[in-house]
Amino acid sequence: QVQLVESGGGLVQPGGSLRLSCTVSTTIFSFNAMGWYRQAPGGKDREMVTTMTSDGSTQYGDSVKGRFTISRDNAKNTVYLQMNMLKPEDTAVYYCAANRGWYTYWGQGTQVTVSS
Repeated sequence: QVQLVESGGGLVQPGGSLRLSCTVSTTIFSFNAMGWYRQAPGGKDREMVTTMTSDGSTQYGDSVKGRFTISRDNAKNTVYLQMNMLKPEDTAVYYCAANRGWYTYWGQGTQVTVSS
């Protein structure tokens, strides 16, 4: 069974940085793409933050371009989200996702709160 475990969330002041990690229970090469999504307090839908395909192509949501960076360590089966210049509107639960064909696996989420 595929498991995704996020870590690294917490409370940070505006302008600060955090790095989220997503460790997968199997090789990340088995997925077509991996990514990060977030759901703001009271939000109905999960918003795409960033995705990375198996060949390394990346996409970013408009609100995070230039501030967030996705990366991966294949040997550790881990995907990272480096978040810089954080804003209060980045406050959300952040979810790791892994896509294999028609199915998407999700982690349990990690809370990020940006507040002074």
